[in-house]
Amino acid sequence: MNYLNNARWGLFLLLFLAGRSSFAQTKQSFSLTEAIQFATDKNLNVQSSRLDAVSAEARIREVKSVTLPQVSVGSLLTYNAIIQKFILPAGGFGGGTSSTATSGNQPENAAVTAIPFGVNFTGSAQATVNQLLFDASYKIGLKAASTLRELSQKNTTASKINVAEQVAKAYYNVLVSEERIKLLDYNIGRIDTLFKETQALNKQGFVEKIDVDRLEVQANNLKAERQNVQNLVGLSYYLLKFQMGLGINDEIVLTDKIQEINIDELERSVAFVSPVDYTQRVEFSVLQSQIQLADLDFQNISKLYFPRLLASATYGHNNGRNSLGDLFSTKWFNSATVNLQVQVPVFDGFQKRYAAQQKKIALDKARLGSDLLRNSIDLQVKQSQITIQNSLQTLRTQKRNLDLAQEILRVTRIKYKEGVGSNIEVLNAETSSREAQTNYFASLLDFMLSKVDLDKASGKLYYGQSQN
Repeated sequence: MNYLNNARWGLFLLLFLAGRSSFAQTKQSFSLTEAIQFATDKNLNVQSSRLDAVSAEARIREVKSVTLPQVSVGSLLTYNAIIQKFILPAGGFGGGTSSTATSGNQPENAAVTAIPFGVNFTGSAQATVNQLLFDASYKIGLKAASTLRELSQKNTTASKINVAEQVAKAYYNVLVSEERIKLLDYNIGRIDTLFKETQALNKQGFVEKIDVDRLEVQANNLKAERQNVQNLVGLSYYLLKFQMGLGINDEIVLTDKIQEINIDELERSVAFVSPVDYTQRVEFSVLQSQIQLADLDFQNISKLYFPRLLASATYGHNNGRNSLGDLFSTKWFNSATVNLQVQVPVFDGFQKRYAAQQKKIALDKARLGSDLLRNSIDLQVKQSQITIQNSLQTLRTQKRNLDLAQEILRVTRIKYKEGVGSNIEVLNAETSSREAQTNYFASLLDFMLSKVDLDKASGKLYYGQSQN
């Protein structure tokens, strides 16, 4: 009876662990849009950009804190190991000269009187408050900090766009590879059927053994090719999960599928050439913020010629005794000061003048960079449009070749079954069909990747950028 109970508990434990294992291996499903959204939340590069944005917020608070009161509290305890002497003329404070001091026969130290100037222990404690009342460069610094915030947000968007590009290309690579595997599986099933039929015909003496061997070689090549493609699919999945910010061992399922492609519709979708909107490119927006920062940096130099007004107040206590115990047991003496300070720059050896020249050059270079970026964007858009048109043309050609190769294979197989065709013709048709399939899927992937490049060049790859 105990043995039966132990067996039941063991079975229950195995089922529980199996349930936990299946739960841990739950697959996550992603469409392309969902994969991009997930990646823009989890990708490490994007998270690093978000940290830069948080740092920019801290920088703004740092600039604002300059106008708040700056309070410091301090204390000092001093032990005068050797008290400094205060030297007085001999004869006291009256300044008279005694005979002792004027006699040349007396030693020199008899002409003065040394009095200890201080006590063994001194202590002090005070609090100081500093307040900035006016600084012309403060507002410039505040504007620069605010612009820095915008720049950090745009850099985050730029990271998201780069991640979206990488995820989209990896996603398409997986889809095309999986479709290729499906077609290879179909080809393998077809060649296996033909191989079995040829084996049967060989046993009956209708075909030669070499025909069977040729088909076996063809089948083995197809299976080896399928294994290679399967390995590439696994690698493509690893790359996609890496770009999304997932672990290598996480299980995912792609819900988007490659349907029958209407090439004419694809051509119409990319034929319209709209004017380039530079503001849709985050790189252009980032550069505009950098130009604004350079301009504020240049303006700040002129503000340094203005005077600064500061106020401060100090309150403290001090005491001094020859005994450390008396220092803390006796009354301390208080003191207080209030200061109003004006700092007026008069002449700095032309430092600000030369600094302004450097800032102006940096601003001019940033503006030249804006013009260069415009030309670069125009070139990228033109290149992407030409590339996608070429990809469409190649895709159209390869699709036509694929249809022809499949039709040739169909006719060749019929002729072979009816005894009016040769086994070599079938094998050649199979090879041509497989080559046409490989070329078609390669051109299909090229088109999808060029579509991603065109969307990025035109600023349409990541639509979430307007909210960031």
